[in-house]
This record gives sequence, structure tokens and C-alpha cells, in this order.
Amino acid sequence: MDITYKNRKLERVCRDSRVAEKTYGRMMAFKIMQRLEELSAADSVDMLLRFHIGRCHALTQNRRGQYAMDLVHPYRMIFEEYGDVFKVVMIMEIVDYH
Repeated sequence: MDITYKNRKLERVCRDSRVAEKTYGRMMAFKIMQRLEELSAADSVDMLLRFHIGRCHALTQNRRGQYAMDLVHPYRMIFEEYGDVFKVVMIMEIVDYH
């Protein structure tokens, strides 16, 4: 799948491991890069859900239509499907939504 980002700041964190490490720490930066590789390699969000890759799960209530993948507890990478023709996801945020 192709990946887009909600804003430039989030894109810099996700594309540059040094920025991710400076912002979130070494373990979190490692997990962010790992999850991005898993998203890129997947054929669809359905595949992520079916095989529980990164503990991917659909969110409910005010986050309906969004999905989360585990990072370092309690943080999650939030994304949503973007576009109908191509398989593209948009990274929305890295947050502790609990």
C-alpha cells in the first residue's frame, strides 16, 4: 500500500528515523519504522486485520473508519483508508487515545 500523511510534521517523523528517535525515543522510533514497513508490504487493510499484523484493529465511536496499530504501550499509530481505486492509507497521528 502507499502511505500519505496528515501533515508535514508527522511525515518527517515517519520518514526520518533520526527525527522519530529525537521526538519519541529509540524504541518508539524502531516500532514506527517497523509498522510503516508492514503497512507498505500489505496488500490491503483487510490483510492487516485478518492476520493481526501489528495488532491492527478497527476503532469505534468517534474514530469510526480509522484503524490502529500498536507501538510502544500505550501509543498507537492511527490511520485510515484513503482513496477507492488504489490501496492508500493516510497516517493520522501517533497518540495514546486511551
